[in-house]
Amino acid sequence: MDTRRLYSFVKIVDAGSITRAAAILHIAQPALSQQVSTLETEFAQRLLIRSKRGVVPTEAGRALYRHAQLILRQVEQARAAVDVGGRAPAGSVSVGLAPYSTGAALALPLLRAVRERYPEIVLHINENFGGVISEAIMTGRMDMAFIYGAGPIRGVQFEPMRTEDLLLISAGTRPASGEDVTVEELAEVDLLLPSRIHTIRQVVDAAFAQVSLTPRVVGEIESALTLVNAVTADLGATVLPWSAARAILDVSGLVVRRIAPAIEVQLSLCTSDHQPLSEPALVVHDLFHELITAFDEEEQR
Repeated sequence: MDTRRLYSFVKIVDAGSITRAAAILHIAQPALSQQVSTLETEFAQRLLIRSKRGVVPTEAGRALYRHAQLILRQVEQARAAVDVGGRAPAGSVSVGLAPYSTGAALALPLLRAVRERYPEIVLHINENFGGVISEAIMTGRMDMAFIYGAGPIRGVQFEPMRTEDLLLISAGTRPASGEDVTVEELAEVDLLLPSRIHTIRQVVDAAFAQVSLTPRVVGEIESALTLVNAVTADLGATVLPWSAARAILDVSGLVVRRIAPAIEVQLSLCTSDHQPLSEPALVVHDLFHELITAFDEEEQR
């Protein structure tokens, strides 16, 4: 199969229009339409539904789109491996980091380590929700991710790395830092939390449900910068693991309290369970382990 046709097909689906894809690829529209027709003949399936508003993939087209992404990524990795030969690892590596996680503290050290040790590797760092990231790993659009959860998710291999307690963080003064707060007491606090798609929100909701209570959520915030400003302005408190809080907030000016009994979240390093990592991705994977080990040792001091 001609991989150029697969590449064109992916671009058409991404653009949602053969006309737009033709402009992006600098290919005449009739020639691009002929490539689609050839694919449909090869697979004996209709792959695209055409309308005045553009094109959308059929079920068969969506299946081909997912596999085409994997195939094209493997071809790219093969070319990069052949090109570098015995030289230092080179190429692109895509890494996902769950927002409001240890990933916030690891992003800069990881980028620094890659730049210092493997200057020919271009690191793509993407902060997004676990579900979005795991889908990107399944489809081959992302090499690895450091996200909340321990699986299972089809197509994704979870490597548990650390478990963290969630803490209540606020600009208020009562109770003082160091004093534990129960879930019942937490129910009286105005909370700024991520939406329900986020693991932190899910475990907080589950902890409240165990005692037949509902958290008083006054704002759902996905932006770390907005959360920092809102908590600092005392518009509400938030619930975060210590590593994430320390990375994005000036905790010296805030009140930090343990929640008792503890509400825990697990963080895992995720990769595809059916697609091997490229050489550049393997060295970045090893750097992840190195940095997380150093991070744990620093916290234990």
